[in-house]
Amino acid sequence: MKSLFYLTYVILFLSYVSSFSQGTSLTVLPSNVYVNSEKSIVETTRDADNYQTLMAVVKAADFEDILGHTGPFTVFAPSDNAFSRLPKSQLNSMLNSGDKTRLKSLLKYHIVAGDLSAAKILKALCRGGGTTTFTSIQGTKITASICGTDIILTDGMGNTATITSADSKQRNGVIHEIDSVILPGRI
Repeated sequence: MKSLFYLTYVILFLSYVSSFSQGTSLTVLPSNVYVNSEKSIVETTRDADNYQTLMAVVKAADFEDILGHTGPFTVFAPSDNAFSRLPKSQLNSMLNSGDKTRLKSLLKYHIVAGDLSAAKILKALCRGGGTTTFTSIQGTKITASICGTDIILTDGMGNTATITSADSKQRNGVIHEIDSVILPGRI
């Protein structure tokens, strides 16, 4: 039974890898997110229509230089729609507060050191029997699992986010768009 489980994941992984070699990624990239190894993560975020809230968080947390010049990083980037699911009072409080600790913690939780393509995440999922964990630069774990053809991220509180667009390759890392904001704990 266990070998059938692994065989299923290997077949799934190989089908993804073959689709990558044909120039496609896990999902179709939105028209405003391009694979551009000339731009940094922060430049692409700033130029994309669907990351305006994320860019406001990056600016308020003073992370423009970090995401603009260092790396490589993997950013699990909540779209504007994902941020709209948070209570407005909570987000406004973090953005307008003089204390940037909570805001930085939230942002750092969405960033993993290194360049984790969807293929690398799927490989880790295969090795982990369908689940794996990544340590964010905030210091806490993000659990990844697979559900059908979707990669699901689960935070420490049990909240989930689905990678909706994968592998937006940048000069200093990769961006994977997610459909919900994941939380490192109470923020």
